[in-house]
Amino acid sequence: MRYLVDHPLQAESLFRALPGATALVDAEGVIADANQRLGDLTDYALDELVGREAQSLVVRDERAGLLERLRRTLADPADATPWSLTLLRRDGRQVAVTAAASRLSWGDDSGVLVEFVVPAPRQGGGAHDGDDAQVLAASLAESEQRFRLAFEGSMAPMVFSDRHGVFLAVNAAYCAMTGLSAPDLIGRDSKHFTYPEDVGLSEEAYRMISSGEVDEYRYHKRFLHTSGRIVAAEVSIRCGRDDSGQAEYFVSSVRDVTEEKALAAQLSFQALHDPLTGLANRALFDDRLVQARARAAREGYQGAVFLIDLDDFKGVNDSYGHLVGDQLLIEIANRLRRVTRSTDTLSRFGGDEFLYLAEGLTSTDEALHIARRLMATLENPFTFHQVTLHQQASAGVVVWSGESPDNVELVQNADAAMYEAKSQGHGHVALYTPEIGLKAVSRFSLVQELRHALSSGQVMMHYQPIVDLASSEVVGFEALMRWHHPAQGWIPPDVFIPLAEQSDLILELGAFALREALSAAASWEVTDRSAGFPCVTVNFSARQFHDPGLVALIEGELSRSGVAPERLVLEVTERVALVDIAETMSIMDELNRLRVGIALDDFGTGYSSLSYLAALNPRIIKIDQSFVRPQHDKKRSDTLLEAIVTLGNKLNMTVLAEGIETSAQLERLHHLECDLGQGFLWSPAVPAAEASNMLVTGDET
Repeated sequence: MRYLVDHPLQAESLFRALPGATALVDAEGVIADANQRLGDLTDYALDELVGREAQSLVVRDERAGLLERLRRTLADPADATPWSLTLLRRDGRQVAVTAAASRLSWGDDSGVLVEFVVPAPRQGGGAHDGDDAQVLAASLAESEQRFRLAFEGSMAPMVFSDRHGVFLAVNAAYCAMTGLSAPDLIGRDSKHFTYPEDVGLSEEAYRMISSGEVDEYRYHKRFLHTSGRIVAAEVSIRCGRDDSGQAEYFVSSVRDVTEEKALAAQLSFQALHDPLTGLANRALFDDRLVQARARAAREGYQGAVFLIDLDDFKGVNDSYGHLVGDQLLIEIANRLRRVTRSTDTLSRFGGDEFLYLAEGLTSTDEALHIARRLMATLENPFTFHQVTLHQQASAGVVVWSGESPDNVELVQNADAAMYEAKSQGHGHVALYTPEIGLKAVSRFSLVQELRHALSSGQVMMHYQPIVDLASSEVVGFEALMRWHHPAQGWIPPDVFIPLAEQSDLILELGAFALREALSAAASWEVTDRSAGFPCVTVNFSARQFHDPGLVALIEGELSRSGVAPERLVLEVTERVALVDIAETMSIMDELNRLRVGIALDDFGTGYSSLSYLAALNPRIIKIDQSFVRPQHDKKRSDTLLEAIVTLGNKLNMTVLAEGIETSAQLERLHHLECDLGQGFLWSPAVPAAEASNMLVTGDET
């Protein structure tokens, strides 16, 4: 490092360029020198720091500890463990820092170089030219010895270069960053290992500093490690000048930001892409659609939005589990991606829906051709874990040009066309028309009418009896919602319930169902209070079951009705219960506290039933009717039916079979020792008055 002999101010520049707030403390604990960063941090001028006792810069109860660390460092140079410290600013404010100490020797003297690092050091604070330069200029030999450790031991890559950018000295961290040794670097400039596209950035920085345009320059560039790895870096350059003010050398400090940039890129990708499929998410799709509409209006071409919805995807999750369902979504995304044009955008809209944006179209026929190509990707079956699936989808297409509707309306129109396609059966494509839009408005109107129906008495609860299969007695009822429209007559629940679930109206319907069911139950004569009979079961959707106000609602309605909590049973499907198992367990703990029962509905159709059944511990498990009256593979269904009943009995849970329609089915369940049953064999759901009569007369027909 003989360049220090030729340029005495280089030692001072190195000290000033250290990334941390740094002080040189002599053996007596007095500050012999400090850099501007320490001045900025403590709000003292440099000439106020030099000659001050180091302990005066820390809070009182840490002063003894600082002196002890300084003594230990002088006694044992190998002890360089960082420690936490609290600096005391001039104004009395405290700053938490991490301190690191290293022993330095010059001549017959020894001292400690202490670096204070803070998470976000305060910038500015005013620069003061003090007497510290006199300390550094006292002896060139001492300066060389004094700053060698600071330069060579710094974790930040550092380099000294002459006025032409040729390296005079580099530290070990700089060598590690490039993969080159110091002899390989000395005498060369950085362009030999700079990423090709970034060559010239350093030279421009040297020019700006040399000309006096700036005193310090920071910029980003990429280096090439000898391994071929690209290193992203933030470079800070300062200049040393001669007596005439001419640039004589440069001091560069480098910060490796490769991981930071990779993390930023990852976070940016995650913010704009679906985590499961890697496709664009709704935010990115919206941005692309805004740009596409602007280009279409400017250049006069057409565009199209496609909404693709998988047919009966819920059945995949229910039958084979969410792992297979997720893998199916990933593979469908991959197939769609392979036929996506470079000018178009494919997005996962959410759940089992995909959005596709096509640009530069010349006709509606071209849009329909793209739709057929997208749908054709689903023709071949999918195979996962020895499971073969044939998956279809329905697609809605809306074509636009010129002054098109906004993003929201375009997607809504595509959604309306998709519903029209589904009404035609699986695997169909529908092109949006004004008539389809009117149908969508009609569905919206139906939701508004349902809201009015709820307040005007058109919505009511009917009750289907639950029968003890051993005694043939009615022991309770399942409360089922019915809507009688003044013009359209009875509207099926599978029509209006899904519409309600798309808004907060489902919560109002749920509260209504609970209130009406408990009012009906309050009028029934209690036959077996200890067993909770006669019970009433109320169905709850996912939004209702996971609503934060659920427990308070139940407590309030139980108190209002006076019905014993043991007589109320909430029915939730496996799919609803397993949406968030931790939250479900918390909700069930609250319900157990209230002594309210849970019935696990559609049991046997989900993949996680057995693994979570013991943990959930529902009062009742309701066997799905597909096992009671199977359409296919009756032998296999009978085996599963027997296994479910046996499992429920072993776990001391009440087993209830749904959909019983024949005496043969009843006999089979009775033989298996199934506890309860319901179905048209006894009665459909009836108004509350008829239900009460069943309990009074024992009439089960």
